[in-house]
Parts: sequence; C-alpha cells; structure tokens
Amino acid sequence: MNKRNAVKWVSVLAALSWGQQAAAQAYPSKAIRLIVPLAPGGGNDTIARLIGQKITPALGQQIVVDNRAGAGGLIAAELVAKSPADGYTLLLGNVAVMTIIPNAQKKVPYDALKDFAPVSLIASAPLLVVVHPSLPVNSIKQLVALSKAKPNAVNYASNGIGSSTHLATEMFSMMTGVKMVHVPYKGLSIAMTDLMSGQVPLMFSSAVAMLPHVKNGKLRAIAMTGAKRSQALADVPTVAEAGVPGYESGSWYGIVAPAGTPRPIIDRLNKEIVAAVKSGDIQERLLKEAVIPSGNSPEEFAAHIKAEFERMARVIREAKIVLD
Repeated sequence: MNKRNAVKWVSVLAALSWGQQAAAQAYPSKAIRLIVPLAPGGGNDTIARLIGQKITPALGQQIVVDNRAGAGGLIAAELVAKSPADGYTLLLGNVAVMTIIPNAQKKVPYDALKDFAPVSLIASAPLLVVVHPSLPVNSIKQLVALSKAKPNAVNYASNGIGSSTHLATEMFSMMTGVKMVHVPYKGLSIAMTDLMSGQVPLMFSSAVAMLPHVKNGKLRAIAMTGAKRSQALADVPTVAEAGVPGYESGSWYGIVAPAGTPRPIIDRLNKEIVAAVKSGDIQERLLKEAVIPSGNSPEEFAAHIKAEFERMARVIREAKIVLD
C-alpha cells in the first residue's frame, strides 16, 4: 500500500469512528423494539418486560416488547439477524434460538455465532428435577440406582423433542449411563397434567412452574440443574452436588443485537441493562422465582454463547436429535 492510499484509509477509518461516536451520542432517538421469540405470558416474556420497563427511563425512549412466536423462535431470530444494525431492533436470545435450533435443525436462516452482537446475559434459569410421589426415589443417587437396576423402566416428560428440558435429561443420561424413556409433549402445561397424575413420574422442568406443586407436596424436588443452589429452594442440592460432578444445564436469557451494531451503542445498552439486572428490585424478583440474575460484558456473553453452542452440539449429536 502506497503512502497516499494509507492516508486515505486512515481518513476513512477516522470518519467511521467519528460517525459511530456521533450515532452513539444521539442514541436512542426513537423507541427500541425488543423481539421476544415466544408468545406473551412465559418466562421469556416476563424477563423482557422486566428489563424493558427498567431501562426505559435511563435510555429516555420506550422499549417496545414485540412477541414473535413461531418455529421455536426461529422466526424472531431471523427477523433480528436481518434487521438494520442500528440498535433499534434487539432480540431476547435464549438457549433455543442461540444453541439448540442451529444445531438440531438442518436449515436455519441465520448464524447464531456470526449474525448477532451480544450485549449482556440477563439471567439463567436452572431446571428443577421433580418426581411424582409414586416414584420411590428421594435423591439423584436413588434415581440413578433405580434406572440402572431397571433400564427403560422410568419414563420422563419433556416440553417436546429438542426442548431445553429434553436436552437437560439427555445430558443427565449420558453422564450417568442410565437408560430412561422419553415422553415428549407439545408444551409444558400438557406435560404437567400427566406428571401431576403420576402417568409420567419424572421431569426436568421449569422451577417457576414446579415450585407451587413442590411446596404443596404434590411433587418432590430432588435436585436443581444449575451450578449452585437456588435461594428459593436452598435445601435442594444441585445435580452435581448430588452425585454427578460437572453436570449443569437449564435455560438462560440475554440481549443480542444484529451483527455490525456500532460498539458505542452496544456499550450504552450494556451499561443500562447491567445496571437494571444488578438493581435490588430486579434481583429480588428473579431470585424469588429461582432465576439467577447475571449482567455481564459483551465479551463474556459472547464466550457464554459459544460455550453453550458447543455443549449443546455435543448432546444433540450424541442423542441424535433432529428437528423438522
């Protein structure tokens, strides 16, 4: 490269940098759309609205939650991946759209690792391992012993093939060497009906959904799938503590923007989101529902997504899970 071209490129880069800084200083100048990949009313929607309401005053613009259900979240993820990289269209990324669908489905119209700019992890939601009282186990060790003594005698429910509840149980089976029978349902509410009746006696499921039934004695909690115990169920050990070292699974939620979003805008969003997640009222609300608040840097969230992507890829490959 000659001297004249070198000077030209330095000028171009300087102009781009100035332009990004100017855009960040003016950002946001209109409402921001936060796309949620599921219908209103669930955990994803609740998290999005909590964070959206909290950061609206700090940003000076409304965060509009836009629920785009369909194809397990693929529709929402594609919409954001192909949106302008200007900070006005964001995605509530979760374990399904960022790690499961890209690994289990043959044709996916976005690249989970390349088409998004991570902003921050908001929270993680470990699952609760629950059994119907009719199943004679009170611990993970007893569940493993029973399943090994009687291979394929224990049925377990899930929200559906390829769901986080399905993969969490498959990971458990791989790490313990047990063989159980998967009974997939089309959603949590249907699965819970059979679980509550004892027709399917075991499920790795949403702690929020299961807590009331554990507290009234209709279900028995034997472990949590997170890295540490939940404040909401401090007496319930993690699966790792209960005899499966290294086991960790569950759902998580974070904000991502389209790839190419200027770094100053990412930093502004990160600052306000982390402040919201660290605030006392949000922490209290999440912890009460067995959800663990996070709030981290874009680089830390990117590393989290990559690690989860690779971990889910192994489970999906070994379990031979394929989504249509």
